[in-house]
Formats: sequence, structure tokens, C-alpha cells
Amino acid sequence: MSTLQTPRGPRRRLHPAWAVAVVAFLALVGAAGFRAAPGVLMVPLQQEFGWSTTVLSAAVSINLVLFGLTAPFAAALMERFGIRAVTATALVLIGMGSALTVLVSQSWQILLTWGLLIGLGTGSMALVFAATIANTWFTKSRGLVIGILTAGSAAGQLVFLPFIAMLAQDPGWRQASLLIAAGALAVVPLVLKFLKNSPADVGVLPYGADPVAADVEEPEAAADRKDGGRTNAAVRALQALRRASKVRTFWALAAGFAICGATTNGLIGTHFIPSAHDHGMPQTTAAGLLAVVGIFDIIGTIASGWLTDRFNPRVLLAVYYQFRGIGLLVLPLLLNAEVQPSMIVFVVIYGLDWVATVPPTAAICRETFGADGSVVFGWVFAAHQLGAAAAAIAAGALRDATGHYTYAWFGAAAMCTIAAVISATIRRHHSPREVEPAAA
Repeated sequence: MSTLQTPRGPRRRLHPAWAVAVVAFLALVGAAGFRAAPGVLMVPLQQEFGWSTTVLSAAVSINLVLFGLTAPFAAALMERFGIRAVTATALVLIGMGSALTVLVSQSWQILLTWGLLIGLGTGSMALVFAATIANTWFTKSRGLVIGILTAGSAAGQLVFLPFIAMLAQDPGWRQASLLIAAGALAVVPLVLKFLKNSPADVGVLPYGADPVAADVEEPEAAADRKDGGRTNAAVRALQALRRASKVRTFWALAAGFAICGATTNGLIGTHFIPSAHDHGMPQTTAAGLLAVVGIFDIIGTIASGWLTDRFNPRVLLAVYYQFRGIGLLVLPLLLNAEVQPSMIVFVVIYGLDWVATVPPTAAICRETFGADGSVVFGWVFAAHQLGAAAAAIAAGALRDATGHYTYAWFGAAAMCTIAAVISATIRRHHSPREVEPAAA
């Protein structure tokens, strides 16, 4: 019989999984500071050092690539060394990278701080972290939990962005970089003390788990954990990729998520503020609009998690991508020196849709790939960031070549329609076992 206990009676009113989720949320908030930084800091860095938009976009692109490619290996490292150790290390890397930015004087140095250090740190704290927490600690309400944790990144943007914008303007961008570093490092003590690695660490089952089913399944799960402890994290991640690459659903999710990354982090996250600045809008005003995106992102992502627990995630993805495409199509008509009501409508709709794609994508990964779900989601997320990196540098090059971002917005709108079609045609897998022959 299992030695794990289940919460019952008044002795345990709140399952410890929820405490873990709260700490994970705070960690994601602390790690999210840099997500808001490039768009705000790009213009001050150009003004001080004379670097082109392409150079700074390249630094962001390196960050986004590492942000994505680190994710599946981080998921495997969490399986082997524990969620707590990997998360604390990631936050320290983000803090170091942001703090060291104040010392840069050459363009290659910004590639090292913005690109390498912060890319590795944020990659280990990517959306795969939310999926790992949900899959490890929750059997019930996984979609809702992923939605809440994903909203942590939006909350981080909401908390940091206005302050970063104000500090970048006065006294300067160096103080803004130090604020980001402080935000990441402040969460480390909470992670070390309260973020437990698994329900077994505190003698409980995952939230919503059936004790009878757990008794039957525990020997197999224990064997999986033992194997995971022996397997090198890189090998584990690559094995999961090899199995997933033989399943058509993986490529459909990766293609859709690449477009998702291109149209969020790559374009709006990196280039919205410079584009608005081109139209005469003050940076602080544009930053405020992105903060509003952050507010509605929280609402939209949590709602998406709730919907994912109840409706076909493939349909949800198709709807999300198509609405995003419509918004991008009209954006060039809305940019102006002053904020018009139509821009507010765009910001609200785009905010609701920003990362609403995460809960249904993670749910399809779990449904299709079973125990490999978190690591496979890491690889899908890698595609998200590769798309973001390509879009960030392409949009910067288009801006330098044409003097505006219009073609970038129109191209992104067309890609969203492609993502909607791909998502709607993903096959349903009723059990991970159905794909095992194809993935063998």
C-alpha cells in the first residue's frame, strides 16, 4: 500500500499543492521583469551608444532562442535535480545578467548579458516551468493552474513595465536594469524555503488524485522516477524529442507555437514601443499600453485555463490565433501620437489573447505524450521562442530598411491565420498509449 497520505478532515484545509503554486507564481513574476525590458530600453541604448535596431534586436533574438532551447533541458533537469534547485539557479542567472548590463560599453557585451545569461535564466523559468508544476502537483484543474501560473509572467510585466519605463527616462536605463535584477533575486529565498519538488516530499498525493488509482500506479511511477534520476537530463530531453518527432501532433503544435512566439514576444513585446515611438507616441505612454496588455493577459490566460478543462483545446487554439491575426491586421491603422479609443480596444483584445494559447497547448501535449508531456511541451516552447527570435530580428531589419514596421504587422497577421488552420486540424488522442506505436 502507498505510504502517501491524502488530505482529509479539518487537519488539512488547503492542499500543499496550492502553496507550491503560489510560490511558483511569485517566481514567474520575479523572472518576468526582463520580458518587459527590451522594448523600453532599446531607445535609450540607441541614444547613448548609437547601436542600430538590428544590433539590439540580435541581442533579443539570442535571448529568445536560448529562452526556448533551454526549456526542454530545464524540464529534464527539474525531473532529475528537483524543481527548487533549477528555479533558484535560473533566478540568479537572470539577476546577474540584468545587473551586469549596467557595465556594458560594447555591443558584444549586450549580446552576453541580454542574450546569454538572461536567455539561459529565463529559459529555465519558461512556460515549461508552469507545465511541470501543474503536471507534478495537480491531477485535477491542471488547465486552470497552468493558466494562473502563465499569468505570472503577465503579472511580472504589469508590475515592472511602468517602473522600468519611468526609470529608463529618469534617472536612466541602468537603474531600470538594477530593478529587474532586484526583482529576480528577491524571490530566491522564497523558492529555497517553500517550493517543494514533489507531493511525495510532504507525504501527500497530487491535488485531485484518486488514492486507489495511486496505489495501483505508484510502483510504475516510482520506477519512472528512479530511471529519471539515473538518466542524464540532456539525454532525457533528446529521447523525448525523438519520440515526439514521430507524431504528427508534435509538429502541428510546434508550428502553431512558433507563430505564437513570433506575434507576441518577437513583435509586440520587442517592437511595439519603438513602433509607437515612430508615430510620435511617448515611450511611457506606449509602455502603459503594454502594461494594460499585461492586465488583460492575466484575465485571458486564467480564463483560457478554465476553458481548457472543459472544451476541445484544438478549437480554442484556432479561435485564439484567428482573433490575434485580425488584431495585427488593423494595428498599423491604430498607431498614432495619441491614444485613441480604437487602440484601447486593440490592447484589451490582444491582452486577452496574449498567452491564452498556453493552457490548451500544454493540455494537448499531456494528452498525447503522457509522462513525456512536460518535456515535449518544452520542445514545443522552443519552437515558440525560435519563432519569436526570427520575428524580432526580421522586424528590426525591416524597420532599418523601410523606416516603418507595417510589413511586419501584415506578415504576422497572415501567419496567425495559418496557425489557426493548423490548430483546427490537430488529431485527437484519447490516451497517450494510442501514439506509442508511432513514437517507438
